[in-house]
Amino acid sequence: MSDSLRTFGAVLKALREEARLTQEQLASKARYSAHYIAKIEQGKRFPPRGLLDRSEEALGPAASRVLAAAARTLIRRAGLASWFHQWAGIEEEALSLFTYDPSVIPGLLQPEAYIRAVFERRLPPLTEETMERQVAGRLARQQLLLERPNTTFSFIIEQALLERRLGGAEVTRELIDHLLEVGKLRNVEIQTMPLRQEDHSGFEGPICLAELPDNRWVGYVEAHDTTMLVSDSKVVSNMLQRYGRMRAQALSHQATRDLLERMRGEL
Repeated sequence: MSDSLRTFGAVLKALREEARLTQEQLASKARYSAHYIAKIEQGKRFPPRGLLDRSEEALGPAASRVLAAAARTLIRRAGLASWFHQWAGIEEEALSLFTYDPSVIPGLLQPEAYIRAVFERRLPPLTEETMERQVAGRLARQQLLLERPNTTFSFIIEQALLERRLGGAEVTRELIDHLLEVGKLRNVEIQTMPLRQEDHSGFEGPICLAELPDNRWVGYVEAHDTTMLVSDSKVVSNMLQRYGRMRAQALSHQATRDLLERMRGEL
């Protein structure tokens, strides 16, 4: 059990007792089993989003706000791998976020079906509980795109990843629809690196860059469950140069949208 899950469980229990409800009564109002509510209060189960949505009806508006505040960090972090937490914290306060990954669609852009297709192929295999927790964590992390409208998000994705159809045609349909929808946000720019691009500056691997509130930039590198935060200004400058060159080499945001719509029609 993680400390954050135990803390959330303790908050839920305190709010339930303040409302003079038994676990059975809360479970009935929230439309979950009493056993499930008990496990959440013990910090042994990740709280479903539905519980937060139904908490106002069950516990009242004030308690609902307290529970939502307790869950805000928990939902975003508890389902994330421990080695990713440091970068997840940086994401939450960044002024700008630039992401390129040649092997997978960036996590902030993945719809649920694609997330599950990725996690189902993890080796060694994840337990069912771990996978559900990580799916929930990744979906919640994507709220950054909506919660931070003044943060600039730039993504460069490889056309080859769409052509690959990871998880099958239906998963790819959902992925493309999701990319088209997210691409409508004014603070999000999605560019596609075409299949044929002789002048491709991304051959050195994935790049993640974040502009901090003090306008400093940091980089992040991830591979095989290993991460490295890059703060050396010279190295970060090199990463920014490569990313900038790739933005010039990739299709524009509008051209990417046209490509996605054409690919969607072909599925």
